[in-house]
Amino acid sequence: MALVAGALPGVSADAATPASGSVSDTAPTTTWSGGPFAVPNVSGTTGTVSCGDPQLCDDYALKVTVPTGYDTGHSLRIDIKWPDSAADFDLYVLDSSGHVVAASASSSDPETVLLPAVTASYTVRVVPYAPLGDGFTGTAGLVTDPADPPPSTATPPTYADSSAPDSIADAHNAGEPSIGVDRATGAAMFQAYTSTLKVTYDGAGTATWQDKSANAAGGCPQGSLTSLDPILFTDPATHRTFESQLAGKTALTCYTDDDGETWTPTGGSGINSGVDHQTIGGGPFAPGGPGALTSYPDAVYYCSQDIADASCAVSRDGGLTYGPAVPMYSLLDCGGLHGHVKVAPDGTVYVPNKGCGGNQAVAVSEDNGLTWTVRKNPSSTPGDSDPSVGVGAGGTVYMGYQSSDGTARIAVSHDKGRTWLYDQNVGAALGIKNIVFPAVTAGDDNRAAFAFLGTTTGGDYQDTAGFKGVWHLYVATTYDGGQSWVTVDATPTDPVQRGSICTGGTTCGQDRNLLDFIDVTLDAQGRVLVAYADGCTGACATGGAQNYDALASIARQSSGNTLYGAYDAMVAGKHKKTEGGR
Repeated sequence: MALVAGALPGVSADAATPASGSVSDTAPTTTWSGGPFAVPNVSGTTGTVSCGDPQLCDDYALKVTVPTGYDTGHSLRIDIKWPDSAADFDLYVLDSSGHVVAASASSSDPETVLLPAVTASYTVRVVPYAPLGDGFTGTAGLVTDPADPPPSTATPPTYADSSAPDSIADAHNAGEPSIGVDRATGAAMFQAYTSTLKVTYDGAGTATWQDKSANAAGGCPQGSLTSLDPILFTDPATHRTFESQLAGKTALTCYTDDDGETWTPTGGSGINSGVDHQTIGGGPFAPGGPGALTSYPDAVYYCSQDIADASCAVSRDGGLTYGPAVPMYSLLDCGGLHGHVKVAPDGTVYVPNKGCGGNQAVAVSEDNGLTWTVRKNPSSTPGDSDPSVGVGAGGTVYMGYQSSDGTARIAVSHDKGRTWLYDQNVGAALGIKNIVFPAVTAGDDNRAAFAFLGTTTGGDYQDTAGFKGVWHLYVATTYDGGQSWVTVDATPTDPVQRGSICTGGTTCGQDRNLLDFIDVTLDAQGRVLVAYADGCTGACATGGAQNYDALASIARQSSGNTLYGAYDAMVAGKHKKTEGGR
């Protein structure tokens, strides 16, 4: 769904019933309704919402009156909901000047935004994107923010950054990067569009980047074709790396067992796989059901989104062929887009989703992908970036997500997503107001890392004209099972973006250079490696204008305890940036 940034001048809209309302610290809630609507308003798919006959919108004037300082510990929460889950409405909040200050334009029901609880006047605009004859109910209320535990007292780890040299074809075309590590050789495998890159580190931490792309010369003629969604996965137990390019309702997939020296073509995906947001993962088979058909011991999962649902298919022969794709959920349960599939040591499969009935959730399979259950985190609110999960050695699940207010939150489950603990904002101590692209990994059961791009600037980070934030790569780490986290800036002297970052898909302009996600993984010693696209290079990195790059980059842990306690204190000291620079 389209997200609109900046002002929306010169548009007309219908009035809600009632047309206006107010909230205060003594009267904290107000409600209204609108519709029914018969005509969809999809004008936002072109980049700007318009509100006029026949493409109507619905406006509600909201006044907030609170004492000075009330926003410390309180937020303004606005929800819209409707009867038919198959319908879809979008929510925008405009300030007194007509600028969008918050938006929720996903496929979630309800749509939710969170704003600081300050005295202000707003226009709450509801757009019937796909109303199906429905109306909606709106609620605005002042809510108490959940209290976060104190940050971890652990020594913060540090990170050294390296980037692909310009001699690599897709060095500057690495939006939506993915990463895996062959724990037998230590090589990091990095996907940048249709290029697969091999990154090795010497004893001093210096990185060497090589192009090992899947192509006809290496045995994979379909590997370097134009892709709708590239993805890479390395199985940490078998050391096999899969490289896949999305092509409609199929995937052009190959694998390598020798870090890209040779490649083997595969069937790619199951029938009837989806058209968007592909992901590949793998791990042990769950006990009690059919397992491997060949000597390859692990299951391989291919998941993707279609128009009305999202599905996963499982391979029992090492990724050569896949069974039929099984729906994980429909649009009546969750929004179509999902995060990356992860497999627990006991074979439980997790696929996270940013919007399932007003919460973020995981789709879970405990029978090797035959059936799926959606399990929500009730403390969460929907976000604009896909959430991510990491699974510890004992099965503890860590789900990192972008909340409705843009902040970085993570929660922990010890029962496969049925209940969640320690949900907290891990960016508060550093003043981080907005994040995108959550990515989570875990090692020992009580250790995990949560990477994301973040900025200390609040407001609508998708306002192309008005947002002036500076973004960095951050990594939060827990050593006590998610009860507390220590968060560090992994690119403290080198911003990865200046200004807006658009997560609205094809409606975005040039500020979609980073696309939709980053990735994180571990090496054999538990070092954290974060794959990201650096969008601010050259003069931009030292204060110049944003240049909208997408340079293939890795932040590799260079000091501090790793995510495997057995290797504590073995990580070398700080290393400088190498190869290609930024």
